[in-house]
Amino acid sequence: MESAIRIHPAVDNGIKPADPGFSGGTLVCACTDRPVKVKIEGQVAHNHVCGCTKCWKPKGVVFSVVAVVPHDKVTVLENGDKLQVVDSSALIQRHACRECGVHMYGPVEREHAFQGLDFVHPERFQESGWAPPEFAAFVSSIIEAGVDPSQMDAIRARLRELGLEPYDCLSPALMDYVASWVAKKSGALAA
Repeated sequence: MESAIRIHPAVDNGIKPADPGFSGGTLVCACTDRPVKVKIEGQVAHNHVCGCTKCWKPKGVVFSVVAVVPHDKVTVLENGDKLQVVDSSALIQRHACRECGVHMYGPVEREHAFQGLDFVHPERFQESGWAPPEFAAFVSSIIEAGVDPSQMDAIRARLRELGLEPYDCLSPALMDYVASWVAKKSGALAA
């Protein structure tokens, strides 16, 4: 049974499993003329649907699909001259195509638990087989994008129906990772 509640085209009709042989591919922006192409080596990690107001989303969608890859596994192949950083003050330096607006990759360059990782939108892969979303992050933030708060129970129910546990931050495993990094930096835990 198809739900009337739309999360994102990559998950609305069910979540496809990863291809165990997926070894990366090429992300392509939405331009028909000189599209930006970015090579990703290897599988994505921590893929999730995200409700934050910073992530790129296809038109008419309130959640993005976003994952991370190691920074050294990201290479701009074509038309990098079209890329610009969306917000240079943000933790994630989202590089977007200045023509179509698609965020192609977003490195974390300053000192942070996620430093060395790049955020990418796997639905932009030309290839199929990338790891599917595992959870939903920053769910409440969709209200900031204009979603009626009275819809939140139904949206969270739909996320759970899809197998995406909704969080109003990151998943517990990622929050533990961030907290561990902070504790090691402060000396509360041994490095």
